[in-house]
Amino acid sequence: MITVEEKIWEALKGVMDPELGVSIVDLGLVYDVRFEKGVAEVEMTLTSPGCPLAPIIDREVRGALAKLPDIRTLTIDLVWDPPWTQEMMSDELKAEYGF
Repeated sequence: MITVEEKIWEALKGVMDPELGVSIVDLGLVYDVRFEKGVAEVEMTLTSPGCPLAPIIDREVRGALAKLPDIRTLTIDLVWDPPWTQEMMSDELKAEYGF
């Protein structure tokens, strides 16, 4: 049986970084996902604190997760510790970019 957390991760894989055109999950921006009793919490970061695309990414994350009927409440915790680095990218994405 697929858990709600797994459904959340899968939905987030469909959210693309608008600048790079790659999944925010593969980019390593999503740090953690929690779900309990209808409440989902996504802990994530951005590539930089001053990212001008933050509102777009926030809207896309909310839109993707709004499609999951199990979620009644969503909290997105934007964190800066640890700071994002290229090392957080998926192995496939690092290979694609030649890292």
